[in-house]
Amino acid sequence: MALLQGAADELAGQGQAQEEDLGLARDAAAFYLKLSESVLARTPGHLGLAESVASGFTQYAYAFVAFEADRLDATDTRAALRQRQRAARLYARAKRHGLAALEQRLPGFDKSLVAGTPPALPAEAVGVAYWTAAAWGAQIALSKDRPETVADLPLAIRLAEQAYAANPDHAQGGLAVLLAQFELARPGAPRREAETRALAYLARAERAAGGRSPAVLLARAEGLAEPAGDRTAFEALLRQALDAAAGRTDLTSQVLRERAQWLLDTVDDRF
Repeated sequence: MALLQGAADELAGQGQAQEEDLGLARDAAAFYLKLSESVLARTPGHLGLAESVASGFTQYAYAFVAFEADRLDATDTRAALRQRQRAARLYARAKRHGLAALEQRLPGFDKSLVAGTPPALPAEAVGVAYWTAAAWGAQIALSKDRPETVADLPLAIRLAEQAYAANPDHAQGGLAVLLAQFELARPGAPRREAETRALAYLARAERAAGGRSPAVLLARAEGLAEPAGDRTAFEALLRQALDAAAGRTDLTSQVLRERAQWLLDTVDDRF
């Protein structure tokens, strides 16, 4: 057991390390995720490894699968659909691992989340909750043809809100960005009210990031400017995102920079 615990600690630490080469990160991710998943199955209470696995599957699906589907839309809709289905399965996998870890740490958590009375999250569980909610929301966004999946959106939002209550600045504002996106996705919510709440979360995210954040700028572009049909604001926000990500070598910034550039390159298809 001590050996397994040590392996879980090591894998969790590797998952938090930054890889500046996007191609190398993609090539290495599959092996790392499979190994980590195997170790997590034998150390289900290891929150650090659970967070690493949930974040790993979520980021892999977003950066390398769902994004590829977006790029394929213009040339091969069937291939794009297959990629989105795969991304949804990966997001579901991340969610499953995250919820299992939270249930292990807080027995009865699943039922309390459904009942609307989830317990306060301890600090060490915030990361797991954040990535679980992110994966859950992303899965729902790709499952519009599955009403039973879409019906879980309030649960994903509730989980993110619990994490926010424990640490609103988690992930340098990433959690606040997620909640802004959830506000804009709430079914039946008046658009103006949803935008007001989303903007408040994005302002908090920017403060947590210590200045201009590529994630915040992309969220404003895709979540606010594009639906409003405001091409000028859309392009301006994307250029600001590129500037904010320039010179950053962390993987997240590279992924966001790549997406911002692609959105700019295909702007004529959107307006």
